[in-house]
Amino acid sequence: MPSPVIMELNDLNWENFVENTGKPVIVMFYSETCPHCKTIMPYFEDYAGKYHEKMRFGLLNITEALWISEKFGVMATPTFKFFCGGRPVQEMVGAVYPNIIEKRIAEMIEHGAECVEKSTEIKYEITGYG
Repeated sequence: MPSPVIMELNDLNWENFVENTGKPVIVMFYSETCPHCKTIMPYFEDYAGKYHEKMRFGLLNITEALWISEKFGVMATPTFKFFCGGRPVQEMVGAVYPNIIEKRIAEMIEHGAECVEKSTEIKYEITGYG
């Protein structure tokens, strides 16, 4: 069960929580069968408790939100994606040392105003090959 300062994300609340906020956001993409996700979760909860006033924390189960996971190219769990202004700016994949995650969180908070400049706009239209 996530901490009260961590939002369990899905297709319905993603846009409001991640894309329409003035705060930086970190999302941990996970799956129930991921052993590294279970190992890192207490650290993620601790960081959410420490930094929730300056940054948003979310969890997204990749098996329940396939479209969002695919949209952001998540191919392994855990994947930590950092968003600024609703745009992805950084990611870390796999069994990352907890202190590296905390360092990135602190950097996002410190440089949050500039991070949109380094972000990539997401194009929502599907063009195909025709």
